[in-house]
Amino acid sequence: MKHFVIAATAMASAIIIGALGGCQEGTKPPILAKDSLADSADQVMFGISTFITDKGLLKAQLQADTGYFFDGNSRIEMRNEKTTFFNSTGAQTAVLTSREGTYITARSTMEARMHVLVVTTDGKRLTTEQLHYNQGTNEISSDSSFVMTEPTRELRGIGFVSDPNLINIQVKRVLSGQGPLPLPGQQQQQPAPLPPASPPRPQH
Repeated sequence: MKHFVIAATAMASAIIIGALGGCQEGTKPPILAKDSLADSADQVMFGISTFITDKGLLKAQLQADTGYFFDGNSRIEMRNEKTTFFNSTGAQTAVLTSREGTYITARSTMEARMHVLVVTTDGKRLTTEQLHYNQGTNEISSDSSFVMTEPTRELRGIGFVSDPNLINIQVKRVLSGQGPLPLPGQQQQQPAPLPPASPPRPQH
């Protein structure tokens, strides 16, 4: 925090000097917006990056422009966060971005908020305003409205649970959509099998 205070003091000094020069021309000095999170945080870091692993396997990489650490560094409030997901072979499967996010280190859970966007490597896109990621289940979920688009369909709904690469998605409430999509507890219907052919009749 000492480096943060020093930087803030230097910036304030520069503003005062600029303001004194500006007043001679009749202009008002700029006003700095107060950062309440920085005032109450245990620590503030810029350009943070952390890896989320499970039994030595890389699950995701969490990045943010700014991280505010609270509760003994067990909770991180992030700004402009980016989460990159990986499969069991280490290949990237999807990228999640949002304006804000909260990461709980003890539970390895993350909540993304404001302009949340998930883009998978196979071209699917999902937008919502709030989304949860749970490392233990390796699932993303939301109770908010969302829109998912892919080359063959567009789906609008409220609430869903899915793997990060949006392959096995379960929708709580469908508002509109195109293309087949199984709902929770349902399976996509398959055509009924044809009855067996009758044996040929003996000829007399």
